[in-house]
Amino acid sequence: MTQRKTELPKATGLLSVVSTPLGNLGDITVRSLELLRSADLVLCEDTRTTGMLLKHLGIQATLKSYHAHNEHIILDKILAQLQSGARMVLVSDAGTPGISDPGFLLIRHLLQHGVKVDVAPGPSAILPALLLSGFPCDRFVFEGFLPLKKGRKTRINALKTEARTIILYESPHRILRTVKDLAEILGQDRQACLARELTKIHQEIIHLSLAELSKHFESKPPKGEIVLVLQGASKD
Repeated sequence: MTQRKTELPKATGLLSVVSTPLGNLGDITVRSLELLRSADLVLCEDTRTTGMLLKHLGIQATLKSYHAHNEHIILDKILAQLQSGARMVLVSDAGTPGISDPGFLLIRHLLQHGVKVDVAPGPSAILPALLLSGFPCDRFVFEGFLPLKKGRKTRINALKTEARTIILYESPHRILRTVKDLAEILGQDRQACLARELTKIHQEIIHLSLAELSKHFESKPPKGEIVLVLQGASKD
């Protein structure tokens, strides 16, 4: 009598994309906490930053660096671990991974190879800044960071007639240049809202025209994380 070989179920891994607080640690979700506690491995931009967050939350986890400088190199290694049944969580230093942060390449690579990916929604700087701007939020466009050199002027010119509300990210040491470049092409009177250090102790929301915003930063250079929201072009 031939004995049948019992086949073991194929291991199924999972990558959970988890958003972390922008500043106020109370914004972490219950689901995010559960995923972080149960993960075999947490992929993060900076292990020190994520390590401090997890310590505050009372969570012990194995951390691995996943950032813009190594994401191409370790894609297949992560894929192999997930195909072997690992449960991983992907986080960025703050906010939602993949939104102007590493994550897109990994998610696409895993989906192309049939690995399950899930997202636990949470904090992102885009929507709070949009709502606090007071500009129409039924239709908007997110541009992320403008190019530093090549294609910068072309990108800004493309925004000149954009009727939807425009959302940009920018660093504090480049914001003055960006505001001046935008004012030159979009117009000095284009209304803007700058949201700085969202959800943190020193949160600041400034509503000014691009010309006024430029003068403001010339006398008072900003610090911290910045989201710039621009009113869309008028039909006229």
